[in-house]
Amino acid sequence: MDDSVRPSSDSSAGPPPYFRGNEGSLVSALKTLLFFTVLMVTLPIGLYFTSKAYIFEGSMEMSSSDSYFYAAIVAVLAVHVVLALFVYVAWNEGVPKSKGKHD
Repeated sequence: MDDSVRPSSDSSAGPPPYFRGNEGSLVSALKTLLFFTVLMVTLPIGLYFTSKAYIFEGSMEMSSSDSYFYAAIVAVLAVHVVLALFVYVAWNEGVPKSKGKHD
């Protein structure tokens, strides 16, 4: 018997078999993650400055210090909405859509 270790003949065969069918779902998950990452960065910041300038200081004529406070509340609420949407989409991403009624 030979005690030397021989390399596997199929070491360059590619990814394991359990991974081969998941490229589409992996790309879909990464697109979803990228979309919500961009949304998480842009939406709260955009809403903060927009609500501060146009709603609280412009329409409601609040002082600058009060508008900072209320605009921050709007931004925090936007973060929570984006997180809730991400959890909802991620939770339902792998669920097959059925068209019929289940008995």
